[in-house]
Amino acid sequence: MSDAKIYRLTGICGLGVVLFSWSQFPLYTMFGGAPAYDDAALSQHLYDIKNVALTRVLLDLCLYVVGMVFAAGFRHLIRQAKAEYEWIGTLKIATFIVWLAVTLVADGLQGGAVLDTLGGTANPSAVRALHEGTLLIYNGSTAFAITAIFLAVSGYATFGTNILPRWTGWLAYAGAILCVACIPAMYCGPLNYEGFYNAGGWGPAIIANFPPLIWFLVVSIIMVKKSKQ
Repeated sequence: MSDAKIYRLTGICGLGVVLFSWSQFPLYTMFGGAPAYDDAALSQHLYDIKNVALTRVLLDLCLYVVGMVFAAGFRHLIRQAKAEYEWIGTLKIATFIVWLAVTLVADGLQGGAVLDTLGGTANPSAVRALHEGTLLIYNGSTAFAITAIFLAVSGYATFGTNILPRWTGWLAYAGAILCVACIPAMYCGPLNYEGFYNAGGWGPAIIANFPPLIWFLVVSIIMVKKSKQ
C-alpha cells in the first residue's frame, strides 16, 4: 500500500473517531446524569435509558476499530518519514492500545450495570459498584492522563518528522496540557454532574474531550487532502 493510500485511510479512520465520539455526546447530555449516591434511583435510571446506554457502548466499539487503524497508520507514516522516530510511533500506538483497553473495561462495567437491571430483580449495590467503576475512566482522570500522553507524543512526532503542518503539533500540545489540567478533578469533592470541576463535572468532560477531538478532526482532514497531492 502506498503512502498516499495510507494517508487517506488514516485520515478517513480519524474522521470516524470524531464521528463516533461526537455522536455519543447527545446520548450523555439529553438524559441527565445518573444519581451518584442513591442505589435504587441509579438502578432505575440505567433501566430507563438501557437502550441509550448500550448504544453508547456500541459506538465505543466502532470507535476502537477506526482508532486502531488511525494509530497504526500514523505510526507507519512516522517511520516512513524518519526511521529514528519509529520508537515514537510505537509509543503512540501503545498509548492508544492502553486507552482502548481501559475504556473497554469501562464499557464492560457499564454494560454489566445495565444488564443487571433488565431481569426485574436488580441488585442496587452491584449496579452502583459497576457504575462507579467507570467514573475515573469515562471522561475521568484515567482517560485524561492517557489522552494527554497520546497528544504529546503526536505533537512531538509532528515537529520531528514534519508529516503534518507544525501548527498541528502546537494544537496537540495544547490539548495535552488541557487534559493534564483536568486530571486532579478526582480530588475535588463528591460527584456532582451539574458542578464544573469534580470527578463527574461537566468542565473536565468538555475541556479534556473537545480539544483532542478538534485535533483528530483537523489532522484527519489534512491527511485526506495530502493523499490527493
